[in-house]
Amino acid sequence: MVRVSFSNAKLIRAAIALIFATFISVPASAQVLQCAPYAREVSGIALSGRAAGWWDQAEGRYDRGTAPKAGAVLAFRATHSMRAGHVAMVSKVIDERHVLLNHANWSRPGMIERSAMAEDVSANGDWSEVRVFYAPTGKLGMRSSPTYGFIYANKADRLDGAKLAMRD
Repeated sequence: MVRVSFSNAKLIRAAIALIFATFISVPASAQVLQCAPYAREVSGIALSGRAAGWWDQAEGRYDRGTAPKAGAVLAFRATHSMRAGHVAMVSKVIDERHVLLNHANWSRPGMIERSAMAEDVSANGDWSEVRVFYAPTGKLGMRSSPTYGFIYANKADRLDGAKLAMRD
């Protein structure tokens, strides 16, 4: 019979390592939070799939337009650097050219940002081109991003989205 003995220090270190491995490990199937599921949850707008497809999906189901409103989702077009597009919920309208956005996966993968400034930089003031706050620099991004416009939640959807957002 082979007898194995551990010192108390080694046993404690092994137990701590096991505890950390149990609670900190990430399943292999875990993914980074994307903007579309987050926008759907906080806005109540029941669209799915890639953010770039939300504008077309909204046709006939939700009103769409170029004026920002609290609770609306700003739908970004797909670009070379943003292949899936992007969606973000307007949390507050500051003025005709500035809003605050709640969104995920913009400044860093999976990061949720609340009250991130967005500025309309379009020539016609129609929100077709915006600059958005970028956390790593602490200011508006240098590059502008093209958008489709705003998708407006139905009243019932806004209420459901507000309830969901309050859980945050």
